[in-house]
Amino acid sequence: MDVTAAPSTLQVVWFCLVAVLFLGYFVLEGFDFGVGMLLPVLARDEKERRVMINTIGPVWDGNEVWVLVAGGAMFAAFPEWYATLFSGFYLPLLLILVGLIVRAVAFEYRSKRDDPLWRRRWDWCIIAGSVLPALLWGVAFGNIVRGVPLDADHNYTGTLLTLLNPFALLAGLVTVGLFVTHGAVFIALKTLGDIRGRARSLAGRVGLVTLVLLAGLAAWHNLAFANTALVWAPTAVAAIGLVAGLLANRAGREGWAFVGSALAIAGLVVTLFLGLFPDVMPASNDPAHSLTVVNASSTPTTLTIMTWAAAIATPIVLAYQGWTYWIFRKRIGVQHMPDPTPESAESTPGTEHSPSTDHNAERSPSSSRG
Repeated sequence: MDVTAAPSTLQVVWFCLVAVLFLGYFVLEGFDFGVGMLLPVLARDEKERRVMINTIGPVWDGNEVWVLVAGGAMFAAFPEWYATLFSGFYLPLLLILVGLIVRAVAFEYRSKRDDPLWRRRWDWCIIAGSVLPALLWGVAFGNIVRGVPLDADHNYTGTLLTLLNPFALLAGLVTVGLFVTHGAVFIALKTLGDIRGRARSLAGRVGLVTLVLLAGLAAWHNLAFANTALVWAPTAVAAIGLVAGLLANRAGREGWAFVGSALAIAGLVVTLFLGLFPDVMPASNDPAHSLTVVNASSTPTTLTIMTWAAAIATPIVLAYQGWTYWIFRKRIGVQHMPDPTPESAESTPGTEHSPSTDHNAERSPSSSRG
């Protein structure tokens, strides 16, 4: 394969689709991570913790589908990229997977017993399962953009310490800050009462710190890698989105604040992928060893079949997920959380509610307001 050849249309299309899938994942799963990280900060009692969990109850598992599809698309469209990424970043990606599994189990099991100690332990699992992936996703993508040492066969030749460089760690902190801000704005958007006010206040404080970190990361990224104006543009969009979101949050316009924080995350993802193209895994030791959309790509036949499959399935998936968000659009508060009953502590796993089904039951008073 001629690695100096210009990328084909299908290769560019699938590079963009992988970018869009990760963009959707970070925007949607970002507020899930944020809610999980804020569980010990915003909630003052068990009812408030249940309110926070129920804000994401119907959607968190659907949001995780985006990263599964992104990984599948990467595997099918750019198998060399997938192989190098998952072998070289094995430990960070494994820890991300463990965090996601622990968090999912905690969501399902915390309501199985009406015991404060039981729930407190699962709450810490939710927190850990939110902080760890948020931080490590930032570290991983920071390294991808910065470049990692690769040999002529595109195998990663660095160590774990190679991945823990200042640029990647700063990217991880920015990711955590953005997700916490995004999650706090989402809680303010979806709740009533005192927790709504606390979420708005925290979003403003964390958002300002994140804005400073984001500015530092953007300057480092764009200046160190001599990016063009095309890459600077989404960086500016990310900064403007975050500032606009913070101003809207201060004015009590939670909907627009959420749009602003989502725009900040989206702008950052676009910046990273634009900065990569046409590379998908730059080699820091020798540019000739870099993986590009050309030498990492599947055959044109495979890309064509995938394009037709995506054209059919994508609208269906998007319509279903949009319908889910529309159905569960109402705000909830502690007044919608039923008091624990003695029977709940002894209920069987088949009769006890998970967070997603709790949300259905506990949202009915809110939904009845029309």
